Amino acid sequence: MNSTINTITGGVCAAKGFRANGIHCGIRKNKTKKDLSLILSEVPCAAASVYTKNLVKGAPIYVTRENIANGIAQAVICNSGNANTCNANGIEIAKAMCGLVQKHTGVPANDVIVASTGVIGQPLDILPIAEGMEDLCKGLGDNSTSAAEGIMTTDTLLKETAVEFSIDGKSCRIGGIAKGSGMIHPNLATMLVFITTDADISPEMLQKALSEDITDSFNMVSIDGDTSTNDMVSILANGMAGNRKITCEGADFDVFKEALSRVTAYLCRMIAKDGEGATKLLECKVHGASDKTVARTVAKSVVCSSLLKAAMFGADANWGRVLCAIGYSGADIDVNKVDVDFISSAGKVEVCRNGSGIEFSEEVAKKVLSENEICIDINLNSGESEAVARGCDLTYDYVKINGDYRT
Repeated sequence: MNSTINTITGGVCAAKGFRANGIHCGIRKNKTKKDLSLILSEVPCAAASVYTKNLVKGAPIYVTRENIANGIAQAVICNSGNANTCNANGIEIAKAMCGLVQKHTGVPANDVIVASTGVIGQPLDILPIAEGMEDLCKGLGDNSTSAAEGIMTTDTLLKETAVEFSIDGKSCRIGGIAKGSGMIHPNLATMLVFITTDADISPEMLQKALSEDITDSFNMVSIDGDTSTNDMVSILANGMAGNRKITCEGADFDVFKEALSRVTAYLCRMIAKDGEGATKLLECKVHGASDKTVARTVAKSVVCSSLLKAAMFGADANWGRVLCAIGYSGADIDVNKVDVDFISSAGKVEVCRNGSGIEFSEEVAKKVLSENEICIDINLNSGESEAVARGCDLTYDYVKINGDYRT
């Protein structure tokens, strides 16, 4: 595609007609941490979502699925600090959160996307949410950053971006916020992501765009191999840009997908970079694959390898772990054609050619792998397809964080 897509500020408030806010209402003990967020559109929106494939799902997912079954929503409410999962009254609480949105904004409760994130199996008290709604709604405005802060759990980095592009001669915008640091593995959504756009697109085409996008974005991110119970990626499109409505595939749809991909790719990088305890962002780039499925399978297998992740933490150019992960990936490849390079801002070190090791400088390799962003470049030399998977190194701090996460 040759369309012009520019990165802009504003996050989920960059698109026309969207306001947001985030506050501390009292779910989390730490009063400096926001724990409740709201995103609101001036008008009803086309809505689409994808959800975790974990059979154990948070109550908000069931309520959201029901609410947007007609492809329409107008608001998103999300709390952090409690997942509202495996609770006997979970559905009741999730619906009550939607009812509070209706009470304070006038948006019908069944037009609300509801989400929760945090500890699993602990009852969620609706009282602090109810008491905080007035302040939350009073603060609605150009406050995407506050909303992004309100959905964070163990995250240390803010995850927010937006782009501007043109469809049918009209300026359109897409913005997004995300949370994700642990319990992230490529099996559908596996994190919370909320995206807004003022582009005019039908619910059917919006769902198609999102479902196709996640195959190369959120499905290609892994932090620790654990698929969360709660997480979803949701998008609202209010049509206020005034472009010709996208109702079928074509040039306009392609531009929209490209802009959406720009937003999701950035959020994926931020999620991978902010993995629990992580010190390095890992990107596994596979090219020369016989088809797209092979490329994705190999890339995910490598970035998910605990042994490789540990080696990257130690800046150890143990390329054999790359070959090992390729070998058990299940992809149909010729291992005697595989080339591997490690690349960073400090340079590149070639470590494997045609499936065999080659001489390289350990000193140079250590320098390359000591940077905070590492590319594991794999050429399968068997075709034209490619894919990218993202993850992070495995550190001592990951165990520390999750050893006492609940207590």
